Amino acid sequence: MTRVAVIGSGVVGATVAYELSRQPQFEVHIVDAAHPAQGSTQAALGVLMGIISHKVKGRNWRLRRDSIERYRTLIPELEEQLGRPILHNRQGIVSLCFDPEQLPRWRSLQEKRGAQGYPLEIWSPQQLHQRCPQLSLTGVQAAIYSPKDGQVHPQQLTLALLEAAPGLRCYWQSPVTAIAPQGGGYRLSLPHQTLTADWVIITAGLGSEALAQQLPSSDPLPMVAVAGQAMEIELAQPLGDPGFQPVLNGSDVHLVPLGDRRYWLGATVEFPPEAGPPLLEEALVEQMWDTAVGYCPAVAEAKILRRWVGYRPRPQGQGAPVIKPLCDRILLATGHYRNGVLLAPATAAAVLKQLENS
Repeated sequence: MTRVAVIGSGVVGATVAYELSRQPQFEVHIVDAAHPAQGSTQAALGVLMGIISHKVKGRNWRLRRDSIERYRTLIPELEEQLGRPILHNRQGIVSLCFDPEQLPRWRSLQEKRGAQGYPLEIWSPQQLHQRCPQLSLTGVQAAIYSPKDGQVHPQQLTLALLEAAPGLRCYWQSPVTAIAPQGGGYRLSLPHQTLTADWVIITAGLGSEALAQQLPSSDPLPMVAVAGQAMEIELAQPLGDPGFQPVLNGSDVHLVPLGDRRYWLGATVEFPPEAGPPLLEEALVEQMWDTAVGYCPAVAEAKILRRWVGYRPRPQGQGAPVIKPLCDRILLATGHYRNGVLLAPATAAAVLKQLENS
């Protein structure tokens, strides 16, 4: 049996561990310096913008397509195994278009998605008002509705994957202090023990760079932390039609229904200065709020329940995500930037294929 160590238990690491553990040839161990579903995962909104993305070919499209397809079976699979629901939204995504010059691009995407077998609707402002009467039509040229996209609660999903993974061995609050070759595999030094593995999969997000530096024969893996601020709000009543609660997007600001009159609102994109950590900008949060109120005026009356900030791992010098060998029998599956939740299933499939073909 092949022993696999997955380092990092965010949504990507948990999905990799789950999919590998379902294969009888693998004995899977997952290690994290903290607890599962932390880091970028706990801050994510879980919006699955696959079909509505303008990626239409190449690796980025394939990853989105494969993930959206797997999510259709993955969430029901986990709910059946665990006997409990995972908060997710299957009512699609509505994205507002304010720029008339973008309409030909959306029509082109609609045509391409139709040829690929995916519906994508372009609504007039009047159609938008009929479906989503809570939205302001000011400046709206059209609305793009993608019924096959959606959203999932990132932490609930991650914890469900870890619980449902058969035979998974977990090591929490166990930072990997050293990775050294041993035989045909590797020895991982943890605070209170060592772990040997035939394969190592690094899914540690911003922590992946330091792990890669422990292996002198590997290429550098520079990462930048890009901050994102978001909030949870509560309204006096659900927005619009209670029976139709899709994820809403206007000018890259998401409004995510959670049920019980609660919504997530986010998120900012705050790049760090040339040196040092990101500097959180209150002005961007105010701009995010103003944008949401602009397209959904009822948000102005919302009660803010909590605010948070997360840091996304953005690779430097290569595209996101990084899914490739680091060195012999060590794979990188990290650096997903803003798309960790969206691309986790396809990333896991790519890792599984690499191991099976080795």
